[in-house]
Order: sequence, then structure tokens, then C-alpha cells
Amino acid sequence: MSYENLGFETEGSVAVVTLNRPNRRNALSLALMRELLDCLGRIGKDSQIRAVILAAAGKVFSSGHDLSELVGRDINAYREIFDVCAELMTRVQSIPQPVIAEVQGMATAAGCQLVATCDLAVAVEEASFATPGVRIGLFCTTPMVALSRAVGRKRALQMLLTGDPIDARTAVEWGLVNSVVPAGELHDETRKLATRIAEASPVTLAIGKQAFYTQIDLDQPKAYAYAKEIMSMNSMAADAQEGISAFLEKRPACWTGK
Repeated sequence: MSYENLGFETEGSVAVVTLNRPNRRNALSLALMRELLDCLGRIGKDSQIRAVILAAAGKVFSSGHDLSELVGRDINAYREIFDVCAELMTRVQSIPQPVIAEVQGMATAAGCQLVATCDLAVAVEEASFATPGVRIGLFCTTPMVALSRAVGRKRALQMLLTGDPIDARTAVEWGLVNSVVPAGELHDETRKLATRIAEASPVTLAIGKQAFYTQIDLDQPKAYAYAKEIMSMNSMAADAQEGISAFLEKRPACWTGK
């Protein structure tokens, strides 16, 4: 896969997608978002890929939407930008492979939204996160969707209403990222996490990821009703039978992806 605004490579069963507009602080232009949509869609159909790392070139992970595209347009142009953004965030969570954000710097507005949307996130100690749209008259309403689901109401509103950044350690405490590491360890840490995930059956990962996002906003009785049916169906999968048998027989499992 070759793109103007993205880098793409594979490392075994792990795909590494890199936002590559460092001169524009990796702003999520319409073109970049469409490329990322296409790239993730292709990854989602590739059974050889079991995990995805979403990285960024330069010092900034992403500064959010490209503000040059938000001046002097009509309502339809704005709707198109935010429609594509919403579709992108949905795509991150709908592909079967877990997506890990590798955050090497600041992530603001829709860039913070992207981190919050990823299934997992690892950040460097120097990283910071903010939803500062309120300061320029454009409330971070779409970033609010992912942010509030990651950190909860009061913390999300603090970020949204003040626009003030939080540091990486606070982001861990609040649940926006999973871990914080020194800058020199970021590459290895994300790959260690991705490789660990990739050891599992791909069909099990796909079932589990979809089930997680389906049940998370259901009330508890509906969540259990849904989850028990999915787990029953998962039990019938060849990989589940193989994995259980391998555990009981104290041998490595041999996945078939079925």
C-alpha cells in the first residue's frame, strides 16, 4: 500500500501505519483521513495481519483537524469533513485487529480523539493531550465522543471546557493511555505489546474486539445476554477447541484462524 500522507509497513504479523505530515503537525486533513480509512479497510481484510500500530512522524502525534479546511466553507463541506472523521473513528474500532496508538508527542483535538479511539495506547513521558477547540470558538464535539468514553464525564468535561492539556502520567491515571515509557523505549514497547496480542488466534481477537464494543454501552442484563451468546458461539470455533485442548494437554496451540 502506497499513500501520500501515510507510511505503511509490516513487521511479521503486525502492520505499522504512520501519519506522515510532520510539516503540518500530522493534521488530519480530509485527504489523510480518507487514506487512513482506505488503509485500515485493507488491513481489516488481511487475515495475515493480527495487530496494528498507529504511529506518527515528527514531534507531534497529531494536532487534530487541518484548520485551513475549516475556514470559509459551506455547511456541506463541514459535514463532509466530520462525516469522514466519524467514519474513520468507527473504522478503527470495527476492523478485527486491535489498533495500538504509538504516541511520541502531543495529541490535540481530533488527534486526541484518535488516541482515545484506538483500542490501546502507549505514550512517551513527554506526550500531552488536549481538546482545546473551546479556545478558538469550535468546541471539540466529535472528539468528546471518544474522550468521554475513555476518561469519564467529569475528566472529559474538564479537558473540553478549559482546553488545558494533561500530561502523559495523568493520561495513564485517567485511562486515556495504557502506559508511559521513556522516548527511547516507545518503539520496543509498542512492538512488544503488538507481538503479544498477535500470538492469539486471529478469529478469537476479531470476536473479542467486536463483542467488547457491542456490549460496552448496553445495560448489564443486555450485555450479559449478548455476551453469553457470543461466548457460546466462540466455543464452537475450531481455534477455541484447539486452544482448550492444547491447554489441557500442556502443548502449544496451533491456530487455523477458524
